[in-house]
Amino acid sequence: MQTDPEYWFHAKRYGWGWGLPTCWQGWVAYGAYFAMLALAVFFFRVDHRPVVFVFLVVILSLALFVVCWIKGEPPRWRWGDD
Repeated sequence: MQTDPEYWFHAKRYGWGWGLPTCWQGWVAYGAYFAMLALAVFFFRVDHRPVVFVFLVVILSLALFVVCWIKGEPPRWRWGDD
C-alpha cells in the first residue's frame, strides 16, 4: 500500500474509513479528540446533562471526521487487495 506522505491517516485495509495516523499531526488530532472527550465526560456528566453531553460528543466526532476527510486518504470501500 503506497500512501502520499501528506496524508495524516491511512485508509483502512478492509471496509470504509481511516485507520491509525501516519504522522505526528494525526496523533495530535486523535489526542485532542480524546482529551476533549475526557473533558466533556468530566464537566458535562451524562447523568446530569445528557443532551449537552450527546451534543458535544456528536460535534467532536464530526470535527474528527472532517479532519480525517481533509487530511486522510480518499475514502472508499476496500476489500484488502488494494
